[in-house]
Amino acid sequence: MSVLTRDEAQTRAQLLDVQHYRVDLDLTTGDETFESTSLIRFTARAAGDTFVELKPETLHSAHLDDEPLDVSGLDGNRLPLHLGEGEHVLRISTTMRYSRTGEGMHRFADPSDGESYVYTQLFMEDVQRVFAAFDQPDLKAVFELTVTAPEGWTVLANGITRQEPDGRWRSAATPPLSTYFVCVAAGPWHSVRTEHAGLPFGIHCRRSLAPHLDADADEILAVTKACYDRFHEKFDEPYPFDSYDQAFVPEFNAGAMENPGLVTFRDEFVFRSAVTVTERQTRAMVIAHEMAHMWFGDLVTLRWWDDIWLNESFAEYMGYQTVNEACSDLFPDTWVDFGVTRKAWGYEADQRPSTHPVAPDPEAVPDTASALLNFDGISYAKGASALRQLVTWLGEKDFLAGINIHFKRHKFGNATLADFIDNLAAATDRDVHAWAEQWLRTTGVDTLTPALTGEGLHWRLTVDRDGSRPHRVAAGLYDRDPSGDLVLRERRELDVPQTEPAELTGPRPALVVLNDQDLTYAKLRFDEASAESALRGLSRIPDALTRAVIWNALRDMVRDGDLAPADYLAVALAHLTEETELALVQGVLGFARTQIADRYVTEEERPAALSTIRQIARALLRRTEDGEAPGLRLTAVRALIDSATTPDQIASWLDEGTVHGGPELDPELRWRILARLAVLGATDEPTIAAELERDPSATGQEGAARCRAGLPTPEAKAAAWSALFDTDDLSNYLFTATAQGFWQPEQAELVRAYVPRFYPAATALGARRGAAMAEAAGRYAFPSHAVDQDSLTLGERHLAADDMIPALHRKLVDQLDDLRRALAVRQG
Repeated sequence: MSVLTRDEAQTRAQLLDVQHYRVDLDLTTGDETFESTSLIRFTARAAGDTFVELKPETLHSAHLDDEPLDVSGLDGNRLPLHLGEGEHVLRISTTMRYSRTGEGMHRFADPSDGESYVYTQLFMEDVQRVFAAFDQPDLKAVFELTVTAPEGWTVLANGITRQEPDGRWRSAATPPLSTYFVCVAAGPWHSVRTEHAGLPFGIHCRRSLAPHLDADADEILAVTKACYDRFHEKFDEPYPFDSYDQAFVPEFNAGAMENPGLVTFRDEFVFRSAVTVTERQTRAMVIAHEMAHMWFGDLVTLRWWDDIWLNESFAEYMGYQTVNEACSDLFPDTWVDFGVTRKAWGYEADQRPSTHPVAPDPEAVPDTASALLNFDGISYAKGASALRQLVTWLGEKDFLAGINIHFKRHKFGNATLADFIDNLAAATDRDVHAWAEQWLRTTGVDTLTPALTGEGLHWRLTVDRDGSRPHRVAAGLYDRDPSGDLVLRERRELDVPQTEPAELTGPRPALVVLNDQDLTYAKLRFDEASAESALRGLSRIPDALTRAVIWNALRDMVRDGDLAPADYLAVALAHLTEETELALVQGVLGFARTQIADRYVTEEERPAALSTIRQIARALLRRTEDGEAPGLRLTAVRALIDSATTPDQIASWLDEGTVHGGPELDPELRWRILARLAVLGATDEPTIAAELERDPSATGQEGAARCRAGLPTPEAKAAAWSALFDTDDLSNYLFTATAQGFWQPEQAELVRAYVPRFYPAATALGARRGAAMAEAAGRYAFPSHAVDQDSLTLGERHLAADDMIPALHRKLVDQLDDLRRALAVRQG
């Protein structure tokens, strides 16, 4: 199959003006394939040759202006077209294959009740798996869809759908859309419908999840309405589509997708087990993120994929900011969660060899395969951080004014980075173009370190910068009061680089925190006195966002070899047990468990690391015995389960169906315990099968796959490996669950022989099953537990010698760099 190049897209955009698609889908022809017919109306501005893309199971016929085309001319995914100048009608009839990998038209059979569901994910090149199209973002057109669906199904699409007398479903015509935004979701959905601002709103899920969606419907709809209203306060352009549906769909590869009028979400966001308020906040942020795309991404779309950050960075920033503004009664600390989860993702991505500018040069994204690699922590988290810094520098009034100019000039069209910067510049007298060059066209993370000179009541604060970007930061100056608390004396705004030192009056601050309130994107270090105060008094700092900034600095110091992993754990033990902000507890425990305990400490040091994590979790359990902090208690229970080194306590919880003092075990906790017991060799296949009979749902199937792959026997590992790499029977989610269970630090000797087998197996899998499964293999099936020089050398040799698809190559570059870093941390 040929990938589309930027040059080809530019040539085709100059030749064609595409006006209208009529797409007819028949979903009643079986479980493996469906019928698809495209009728495309377009104009050729001159005579010339081009092509239309499709990836059919069978191409039945193609007609251009009622004249048949030779279907044997289909070359991979391209059907050649020889055009005269003027208007044309292209009609293509195909049989298409359903996907089991979350790409194209994904089909899912719910094991809970046997009902089937289908939905589309057409991003990048996957529209070609569903219907023929001129597949590039700057050839927007109006879409009308008709769908023949089994009796009892409901069909959702970008526009309002109605069932015709002949039984077919017809969607209303859309405004001009890029091809990758077209969406259909069909099945016996459970729906909750309402109206807001004169538009129909709906939320939808599988029937088996109906009780759980109903339980959360008020919150989901309240967040949706609040964000909708807030965006209308910010943006001059009204919401541009005829309805707003949100479908929670099974086995979805992303968190969500911003299809206009029909946003699709992974249906794990329909919580069937207890979750924390931070996890609910994440769902709210994703709702806001996808709604922001209705303007930035859908109304105004990138011209080519080098500007994907314009979509994702904007939506990421707006998602957090809008939830922070519109839903503060439910979620008061949104930016804390961003700081300890999303921002850490950006920092890590930006320090790998695969880093790239937020806005890469066009030459760096020559085709769609390379574009797919840029959906990472840089395009999302670093880009959002850069926009937050831009708002700090410009002021929100001028920022929003520039955004509204952008929407007005380019609505229902396409725009580039140059357009965006020009539109921002039209709203301010600041040099936005220079800012963009320094922030968006560079890579890496600056490091900021404070230095204090003076004596008595007169001090000078200077900021040393290792890097090249300008920063506007707040320096928090903290004094220690008689009780030992660190109290804010003042928060001083500074521009870095400084023209002159900041003059301070009063005694030397006990603690200087650069980037207090987390308004820029940079790694932080401390002067010697501040480092001592931070390590000793972290839990005595009143502001959660300041504590997040310090925890992030400590995380970076561990990763850079400036703080020993054991010292980080000691700080966590000293302060996390008193922490009140749940996002911080979850972030610190997650880093401690998955990075420090599993990678950064040696095999001999690992039991002590796990013991410290259990100490923290037990202290949190004691703090929450009164039932006042259920989310904190749930987090502690999860940490105790995941860090157990002996089975007795967690096995007794499973037998009794409850943790002593609560909570009672829901399906998520039962599968979590059983997975850990499997790793410890304290359960068996009959027990797993019995649990699956108790919970036969889709997540139950995944839990069972994870447990079976985690059993410490040669037979279990051989069966799991075969399921992963010898056959292609596993769906994307079952593949991920099996991979998550397979590699375990406790079983390093048992799986040692599989480490060299991973590289050729993953390469072959990627070639057979495509980018989504290759990315899953690189992320979840990589032997990340094997932190040794032999594993690194093996991976580097394979990476240099083997020809693999770009998605897998990028993932392995990142994994090997993380392995290299872990080795350096271990070696001190």
